Amino acid sequence: MSNLDLKPQESVCGAQADDGPATEVHDAVKVWLGKTTQVRRLLPHKRRRMVGAWCFVDHYGPDDLRLQQGMRVPPHPHTSLQTVSWLLEGTVLHRDSLGTEALIRPGELNLMTSGTGIAHSEESVGGGQLLHGVQLWVALPQPVRDIISPSFEQYSRLPRVEGEGYDATVIIGSLGDVSSAATGQTPLVGADVALSAAAVARLPLRPNFEYAAVALAGAVEVEEHEITVGQMIYLGTDRREIAIRTSVDARVLLLGGEPFSEEIVMWWNFIGRSHEEIVQARADWESESDRFGEVTGFDGPRLPAPPMPNTRLKSRGRTA
Repeated sequence: MSNLDLKPQESVCGAQADDGPATEVHDAVKVWLGKTTQVRRLLPHKRRRMVGAWCFVDHYGPDDLRLQQGMRVPPHPHTSLQTVSWLLEGTVLHRDSLGTEALIRPGELNLMTSGTGIAHSEESVGGGQLLHGVQLWVALPQPVRDIISPSFEQYSRLPRVEGEGYDATVIIGSLGDVSSAATGQTPLVGADVALSAAAVARLPLRPNFEYAAVALAGAVEVEEHEITVGQMIYLGTDRREIAIRTSVDARVLLLGGEPFSEEIVMWWNFIGRSHEEIVQARADWESESDRFGEVTGFDGPRLPAPPMPNTRLKSRGRTA
């Protein structure tokens, strides 16, 4: 997924320094992904920039593709992050500069690791259906980000955790004693939790993780705070479980991880540690250097980088 904003703002990435349990309800910002798809952007947020290493969360749909074109994101670059693509409905075609061409389907994880540079495109395929999903970024830590090779992984089978009133798919990381085989680079978890009507689900947590929950479908009550589609609740640290209640069938995305301690800056589709890194990444993309490779098969031009802002980008950590 790309940030298609032509005037992207610097994102000061790093959680606020308020360790301990919290209950902050955040509303998404609606952003157009090109001219075809509107997304609900929940991270980065002006009050909460990261949850563990999770630094970007877009929730889109359900969109009726009989009434609109659907997703169409031209080739664009990424650095120092992993993209986590997760669909609830529909099909998306992924192409990248490694030569990968893969369909993203509901219930299957597509995980792309950028390392120092990769490029990819995404477009919905198949008419007459709904498109509904989330696109997430995970910041890569030092020294991994400088030495890891770009890669793409696809998982058609993922482990599940079942409890009273819920069935959770562990997308990446670990929930309780159940772990996904997907390659994570920091301790974290991402889980799609399906809840039955009138359920009171209790999910196991790790007290050294910070957590957030995103409403994907239906309204739910998390720790006595209601959230609906387009909202996220930040839950902080020092919790061993959370209670989620719902009167209807619902789905929640649970995100968590060890608080990310490094200072980083996120601008457009790049994550770096300094202004100079971002400038160099942009220059490499615009000059079509070998750093990002070439995406083949997409019918259209690649996405140009927006101009750099007039101010100097600053990296900050979670205590700044």
